[in-house]
Amino acid sequence: MAEIDKNNESQEPVLEEKEVDVEIETPTDEGDVEEETAEETTGDFYKNLAEDMDERVLARMANSLIQDFRKDKVSRQDWEQTYTQGLDLLGFKYTDQTRPFQGASGVTHPLLAESVTQFQAQAYKELLPPEGPVRTQVVGAATRETIEQAKRVQDFMNYMLVD
Repeated sequence: MAEIDKNNESQEPVLEEKEVDVEIETPTDEGDVEEETAEETTGDFYKNLAEDMDERVLARMANSLIQDFRKDKVSRQDWEQTYTQGLDLLGFKYTDQTRPFQGASGVTHPLLAESVTQFQAQAYKELLPPEGPVRTQVVGAATRETIEQAKRVQDFMNYMLVD
């Protein structure tokens, strides 16, 4: 084992050196240097890139977008059907009503719709009370600093969630 270690120590790693050519272009005349004003730079920045693109590239992009849109539409078809059936079960039908009068509501089960609305109102009051949804608690030794920190965290988190 000692012989192997000695052999490895005596060999120095060989680094291959590769030569790289670098060309730096410098303007020869003062006329070669273009000075861009802020207006020209801003104008180019907001320029419509599609105007300068090849028609074949634009066509490929358009086909890709249309294909993705169609895939999205097919993938959410089950969700749309479920949503529509849910509205039908609630009694909401988006049709032009003429009976008993022009523009009458299409709700056929007002009790179910009222129940859903009342549940949402009650849940909102419980989930977002006036003093805020976040409560903090000091775990461990409660000092004046940790209590004040907990209050600051509670105020900030309530602000971020509510406002």
